[in-house]
Amino acid sequence: MFALIDCNAFYCSCERVYRPELEGVPVVVLSNNDGCVIARTREAKRLGIPMGAPYFQWRDRLREWGVVCFSSNYELYGQMSARVMTTLEGLYPRIEIYSIDEAFADLAGLSGDMVALGHQARERVQRWTGIPVGVGIGPTKTLAKLANWAAKTWGRSGGVIDLRDPTRRDKLLRVTEVGEVWGVGRRLTARLEPLGIKTAWDLAQYDPASLRKQFSVVLEKTSRELRGIACLELEEAKPARQVICSSKMFGSRLREIAPIREAVVAYVTKAAEKLRAQQSLAGGLQVAIRTGMHDPEQPRYANAVDCPLPYPTDDTRVLAAAAIRGLDAIYRPGYAYSKAEVLLQDLRQRGEFTADLFAQAPRPGADRLMAVVDRINAREGRGAVRLGRIPAAPAWAMKREMMSKRYTSRWDELMIVD
Repeated sequence: MFALIDCNAFYCSCERVYRPELEGVPVVVLSNNDGCVIARTREAKRLGIPMGAPYFQWRDRLREWGVVCFSSNYELYGQMSARVMTTLEGLYPRIEIYSIDEAFADLAGLSGDMVALGHQARERVQRWTGIPVGVGIGPTKTLAKLANWAAKTWGRSGGVIDLRDPTRRDKLLRVTEVGEVWGVGRRLTARLEPLGIKTAWDLAQYDPASLRKQFSVVLEKTSRELRGIACLELEEAKPARQVICSSKMFGSRLREIAPIREAVVAYVTKAAEKLRAQQSLAGGLQVAIRTGMHDPEQPRYANAVDCPLPYPTDDTRVLAAAAIRGLDAIYRPGYAYSKAEVLLQDLRQRGEFTADLFAQAPRPGADRLMAVVDRINAREGRGAVRLGRIPAAPAWAMKREMMSKRYTSRWDELMIVD
């Protein structure tokens, strides 16, 4: 028995926690460089604002309708997510953090009214963090996910829906479009429609072996899960990433190599932090740059190169030096670059590889130095200690003209109450 706890319009809800006057006001959050809408409150949805709406096309209408827009504030969202997950860990014996705004909980062995427990989770998360959540309960993870969707869609549910009753489950499956099922996207929906699979009920009743043959074992498991047959287990320990990517669009087009070097070093720094967080070492690194690809009047260029490392490492200094050498090799003057990307690959855990006897030895004290840097940045805020190549206020930084304060992670941006 599973429960899925999912935050409602999470990014927008985080903004409302520190701006309570926005309750009932349409709010949207924009993607990197204030590109497009990636989160909407219910009030914004009622105005017909679609997900992915380009901000430059909708700007005038949003102002006319009184919609409050925010740039992405990932530090705030990460901190608020941690608070929500810590709260859930105090309610359930086992949880799986599925994404920044949702988690599965294992209800097996718990006694009492499951619906009442769902309402208790909603009330505690709301009271302790200020974030509203919906709760879906079911005998499989797919049904719990579907129940959560229904709980958010139907206001009369009170934010909690329980699909343990087969009759209630079948009723929901019959009225739910197949595109709302977890893992069934727009493209797959188009391929299922010629087979007569238009609802979640149709998918549940379709022959699983045929689904596996025509599509994949994943869709077969989805069909079985809709019938109440559990095929997916709770994953308490998140598997280590096989590759780590750090990539962002520049706030403006860059033509000189100096600011691109700064950006690449900053991306390496972020990737290295993730690498150390999962206690891995990188055996390889790739750096890539490209121009904008949508302006026919601008010359286009894109290139990537693998950068050799002297030994598997998580040392930001070694990784940054390799990335700069790679960037210098692929940079071409005369182009307006829009994006850079750093990819750490060939990841392995410490002690799980045989060192090269003739390779260069790691720098003495590198592990302790990186650990100290990570601790300081965790306490004082990301970038408090950084490589000298990264300026405090880079000109190439992502454009976030409507970003709220980082209330939970910056001393100089704490909320002030008069």
